[in-house]
Amino acid sequence: MQKIIIIGPAHPLRGGLASFNERMAVEFQHANYSVEIYSFSLQYPSLLFPGKSQFSSEPAPKNLLIHAVINSINPINWIKIGKEICKKNPDLVIFRYWIPFMAPCFGIISKMIRKNNHTKIICIADNILPHEKRIGDYQLTSFFVKNIDGFITMSDKVTNDLLQFTNKKPLKQAIHPLYDNFGEKIDKHISRKKLQLDIDKNILLFFGFIREYKGLDLLIQAMSDDRIKNKNYFLVVAGEFYQKKEPYLDLIHQTGLKNQIKIIEDFIPDSMVKYYCCAADVIVQPYKRATQSGVTPLAYHFEKPMIVTNVGGLPSMVKNGETGLIAEPNPTSIADQIVKYFEKGESFFIPQLIKEKERFSWLNFTKTIIEVSNDIQK
Repeated sequence: MQKIIIIGPAHPLRGGLASFNERMAVEFQHANYSVEIYSFSLQYPSLLFPGKSQFSSEPAPKNLLIHAVINSINPINWIKIGKEICKKNPDLVIFRYWIPFMAPCFGIISKMIRKNNHTKIICIADNILPHEKRIGDYQLTSFFVKNIDGFITMSDKVTNDLLQFTNKKPLKQAIHPLYDNFGEKIDKHISRKKLQLDIDKNILLFFGFIREYKGLDLLIQAMSDDRIKNKNYFLVVAGEFYQKKEPYLDLIHQTGLKNQIKIIEDFIPDSMVKYYCCAADVIVQPYKRATQSGVTPLAYHFEKPMIVTNVGGLPSMVKNGETGLIAEPNPTSIADQIVKYFEKGESFFIPQLIKEKERFSWLNFTKTIIEVSNDIQK
């Protein structure tokens, strides 16, 4: 039996990366691989983490071997973990790379692993260069990339960014698979009752943590459009603020939308995700900049149409006029598409949405990883 080690966030850490890594581990187990996850004992120092907590309130996933042992700021720990994994002699190590802050830690660990002259090392790159750029990003990413044998990306933007650092190593672009580990689709009435939402409203959902590049301000301004304001539209914002919330609250006050917007300013636990998605008529991603988004495969899983902006990899994941609508990243265009969406109605999009979600399978994704691994010469 071949052995795979995944290096990246997992329980007891929370969030999309942790959910992704755990679901990927399960898929490899289904394919008869031995799988372990190396996660963090310290992912971010508390001073650098913008949210309320890094930890999940949910129970640990069953039948997964997770080692919460990596300290992202302790070089002695990196050497120790690298040596430990090196001795285990896995056939494949998969790093999740999403921010240059992790480059020193991951770079040293991968450098230590390579000493066994056996393990193939692959990176799943969510981002190569971050949305919010900082001095040193390029140099840090360059250090990490040189110790990796092959790459998986999930958008043209990340692929093009990666090609600035290497064009000689195996690389494949895959589709971000479904987040199908949050339960099954449930009735809209049940979901709205659970969340105490009006059953008769046209409900839009903005889901996930809130940062400037995600464009919540554009969506709030779109809600103030005369075609939408004081009508039957209602926006639910479900996610933790990773920046100051006051500008958004001020904007809601200035636009007079207090009665049309509900903000649940907290991390949504896994067990509640299905209720928010299934309560909505449409999920809106009004991003100003993007690579890909985990919200899109979440929407596909719960068969919810989307309105996304024409940035990064978002349009490639949504068939305009079939599984959702594509707007330009400005309030007027977003408002246009909101009105157009409700004129067509949710049922118009569902048949194509159900058909299209088949592309987002975990089997296809893990097969792509193995294909890259087979292309690596050791």
